[in-house]
This record gives sequence, structure tokens and C-alpha cells, in this order.
Amino acid sequence: MKKIITICASASHYKSVLEIEKELKKLGFKTKIPQTAKTMQRSKNFNVDDYKTWYKDKKDYGKKTKLILGHFKKILDSDAILVVNMNKNGVKGYIGGNTLMEMTIAFHYKKPIYIYCDISEDLQIKEEVYGLKSKFIKGDLSKIKLG
Repeated sequence: MKKIITICASASHYKSVLEIEKELKKLGFKTKIPQTAKTMQRSKNFNVDDYKTWYKDKKDYGKKTKLILGHFKKILDSDAILVVNMNKNGVKGYIGGNTLMEMTIAFHYKKPIYIYCDISEDLQIKEEVYGLKSKFIKGDLSKIKLG
């Protein structure tokens, strides 16, 4: 049976998520990706602000809640997670709050956490990232080993 990897990332990295998903499938993994990444792929619109409607209308935070819970379920249904953490706003290996929450869920449920890129020593949440026993793969998907 194919092992399942759920990809977690900042929405600004979703174009990379889709490319990495293809590579994981070539390596024989089944993948789960964020719902908004699928929507962006279908629409070919990768402008994050077009999807985060809660910035303009606080009543839309219910959409954000639904997306969070949906992705948590994908993590629970997978064998591991891969955090795709490209550079963002001058921060090397950016990981944001939402992705950290997803990593925490994976950690709590004893799912291996793989991180695509090294992180900056200036990343505000670096101690949490390191504390979750994350495995850094430096862009080499062949380093993902699931029994």
C-alpha cells in the first residue's frame, strides 16, 4: 500500500507545493495537499490575497476555520507530513503560524515531520520547529523514508 504524505505550507508557496506533489507521486507516494492549492491549480490564479477573503470581511473567518480543520484531517489520515518552506519576505525557509499548528498536530499524533528547506536562525518559531523533532531534507525528496 502506498504511503500518504500530506504537504503543509504557507499559501504563498502553493505553486511549489504542486510541483513537489508531482515529484512525490513519481517516488511512489500518495499525496494530500491544501484545498486552496487545488483551487489555485484549477483557476491558475496564485494570488494569495484573492483567497484570504477574511482580511476584508471578518465574517469570512469561518472559511479559514473550515480550511484548518480540513487540513488537520488530512494530516491524521497520512503517514507523514512534508513542510514546503521556501523563502518569503526575506526570511529563509519561512514557516508561519498555520503551518506550525499543522506540524504540532503531526507531532502529537507521532507522524514524521519532514521539512523541505533549512530554516533561518532568525525565524521566530525556530525553537518550536526544532523541538518537534523535524527532519530537514534540504530539497532531497529521496530522504523521505517511511517504513
